[in-house]
Amino acid sequence: MSKGRVTSGMRPTGSLHLGNLLGALDNWVRLQDEYECFYFIVDWHALTTPGGGDAVGFENVAFLRTRVKEMAIDWISAGLDPEKSSIFVQSHVPEVAELHLLFSMITPLGWLERNPTYREMVQGYKIESPSYGLLGYPTLQAADILIYKGDFVPVGRDQEAHVNMTRDLAQRFNSLYGKDVFPITKALLTEVPKVPGLDNVEKKMSKSTGSYIALSDDAGATTGKIKSMFTDPQKIRKDDKGHPDGCVVFAFHGIYNKDEVLTVRSECEKGARGCVDCKMQLAERMNMALGPIRDKRMELESKPKVINEILRAGAEKAQGVARQTLQEVAEVMNLPPKEIF
Repeated sequence: MSKGRVTSGMRPTGSLHLGNLLGALDNWVRLQDEYECFYFIVDWHALTTPGGGDAVGFENVAFLRTRVKEMAIDWISAGLDPEKSSIFVQSHVPEVAELHLLFSMITPLGWLERNPTYREMVQGYKIESPSYGLLGYPTLQAADILIYKGDFVPVGRDQEAHVNMTRDLAQRFNSLYGKDVFPITKALLTEVPKVPGLDNVEKKMSKSTGSYIALSDDAGATTGKIKSMFTDPQKIRKDDKGHPDGCVVFAFHGIYNKDEVLTVRSECEKGARGCVDCKMQLAERMNMALGPIRDKRMELESKPKVINEILRAGAEKAQGVARQTLQEVAEVMNLPPKEIF
């Protein structure tokens, strides 16, 4: 029995951080042993939003190649194995753009206009005149998944709706042309730990706000950011009783110091633990956990040819699948071959 196929990607708009690691990459690594995985760096998707500063977007492409290289290094350092997964850059498989074009011919405009992510991005980026590319983002995303005939897309429960457009397009295509060319992709639901920003336990870690710890941060930079983390404003002195549930530092103890998290809570609530000591203990645990990733990053940064070869081999395999899919699409859509007569 063949493995199911998993497809997923990330936009290289900025540095990867702990939210990306804990929310997606750790799960991707686990899936490698159960499924045939295609993981792609979606550089075209990065151009759907404006960017700015060192964030990549259609208005700022200066860092695009650098971000792609850094993302590839981060992925492999975090445990993605090119022997188990196809790792590549979206634009290195141009067949995706062709499928996106064909999908755009059958995608109702209302589907795109009602997409909640589209409205959120327009508002979040304060875009006065949204581009065709941003509106059509879900169609390109569907092409990314379906050209490799992805059976599953790993997402958290709050992102399940993002897979629905792909399912709808696959069903519409199959129905229009009378053949099940595409699988009806399913969301592979995963429990994603809540990874807060450095200054607010209620907000997710985010590149856009600058409130994050990057995978590229060294131990010193990580410790410095932990020292700046928001703690209980009512706990001014060490012996003041604390309220750990509103503390960012405690939230990270729940991730990186699980064996002692109950002790941390008890000591904080009793006033037996100071915030400085609590932060330094967290820094020790977090740096210990991130050490292997940093070591791998350092090794890969000195071997750019290795990264190039991994991405080339991944794209080659992906392109083989993509071309076969497009042949099926051309056949059912009755597109004329080069030698039509």
